[in-house]
Amino acid sequence: MKDLIIPGTQSTPAIAADVAAGVLAMRGDSYPENSFELFGPVIEWVETYLQERAEPLKLELELLYLNTSSIKSVMDIFDVLEAAHRKGREVGVTWFYDMRNERVGELAEEFKEDCTFPFSVVGRQ
Repeated sequence: MKDLIIPGTQSTPAIAADVAAGVLAMRGDSYPENSFELFGPVIEWVETYLQERAEPLKLELELLYLNTSSIKSVMDIFDVLEAAHRKGREVGVTWFYDMRNERVGELAEEFKEDCTFPFSVVGRQ
């Protein structure tokens, strides 16, 4: 299993998945033309990590803007985490947002409501 590094662009977040640390971090805006092309490898990495590793998996998100297809892809990742959590796997999400951007904070809270695994929404000044 390898780390996954996808550099950020103007319309896509920087994505860094660290196997040894058990952390998947995504930071930036997310409005790619093809979200499956961007998030497909991320979902695959999460699934593989959860199959091959016993250690906890933590997601650290600092997504500033998400278009509809990105929201769907993030929901798909959360669905994988939810299924793993129900099987006893230790997973969790911390979503950081700028407190001046209430919309993103509200979106993160909406995601949190649908998840039973540990999910923190952290506002920053």
